Amino acid sequence: MTVPQPPEPIPGARLLFSLDPSVSHLNHGSFGAVPIAVQRAQQRLRDEMEANPLRFFTQGLVDRIAHARRHLAAFLGADPDGTTLVGNATAGAAVVLQSLALRPGDEIVTTDHGYGAVALSVARECARTGAVSRTLPVPLTATDEEMVEIVRDGLRPGRTKLLIVDQLTSPTARLFPTAAIVAVARERGVPVLVDAAHAPGMLPVTVASVGADFWVGNLHKWAYAPRGTAALVVAPPWRERIQPLVVSWEQNSGFPVRVEWQATLDYTGWLAAPVGLFTLRSLGVDRVRAHNAALAAYGQRVVGDALGVAPERLPEPGGPAVAMRLVPLPPGVVTTLDAARELRARIADRLSAEVSIAGWNGRGYLRLCGQVYNTPDEYDRLAVRLPTLLAQG
Repeated sequence: MTVPQPPEPIPGARLLFSLDPSVSHLNHGSFGAVPIAVQRAQQRLRDEMEANPLRFFTQGLVDRIAHARRHLAAFLGADPDGTTLVGNATAGAAVVLQSLALRPGDEIVTTDHGYGAVALSVARECARTGAVSRTLPVPLTATDEEMVEIVRDGLRPGRTKLLIVDQLTSPTARLFPTAAIVAVARERGVPVLVDAAHAPGMLPVTVASVGADFWVGNLHKWAYAPRGTAALVVAPPWRERIQPLVVSWEQNSGFPVRVEWQATLDYTGWLAAPVGLFTLRSLGVDRVRAHNAALAAYGQRVVGDALGVAPERLPEPGGPAVAMRLVPLPPGVVTTLDAARELRARIADRLSAEVSIAGWNGRGYLRLCGQVYNTPDEYDRLAVRLPTLLAQG
């Protein structure tokens, strides 16, 4: 099998970012990268805020946030009246969890592909309320139909109070058939929270068509918004039950404002987020998605070849638009979280490459992303140098 051809670069795209050119930034999925135009838009807003803080916070700010929210909701195909802005997907999940009024014996069901911080949030809420959590194992090679059946068999109507499923998983870069899973859960009367941290900007998203009770996605990863910008979308029956993590002066304004308003929070990132969408649209949304997915596929293949991973053993993401790919590491290389962090730091220090390293079900994986500022030679250099670094232990 031949290595897939890398995509043609998008002219000028690299110049839109202020990234250190001496480093290969191959891990866009963790913290994103904010385009220079968006940085400047946010700085202008910060200048406005610091010129007269009292005016900025007390004259029209709630309306300005609502305007930004409507713009972002339209991009996501979500009801703006059911959308609230939050700091990130993990914060949105925490808002949902603490609004459920869980009781002893209730259960929350997740999969073993879920994000670690959300799992910690689930554990805290269970400890606080007496509820329990249960994790459904889903093989990395499971088909969409198998995933749906695993969830179908794992739900307990009447006891399961929430199912949390990722649209695109962080540790395993796997696309889940969320709409089909939501439909199965609805048949059993189980509410669903879709953790779509990586979906906005990378995947074609129409939140309304997913049909979840709760959907949360970051816009500061693949949609070029400033960090700390995410959208939590809530179905109508739940909106008045959603409470903020911190009560502030807009508490009596109802959803979504009471969730958004947290006194002296720096709201400039939310206000500048539409500029990120403008940047994405200027490059061409479909063009960016196709480029990034093709580049990630190229990187997975060349690094996989270098590590001796047969093409048929490279994990498939479950969809052609996914711009994150996994490469299995040699057995025993990463068996703990600390080992994953140590290896990531060594790759950064010695190879000048930023990647993600994760351990999942006893096996270490390298996660590579593709973004418009990346070039094929960055993956080629990693492929040449990584085997030697791993051999050194």
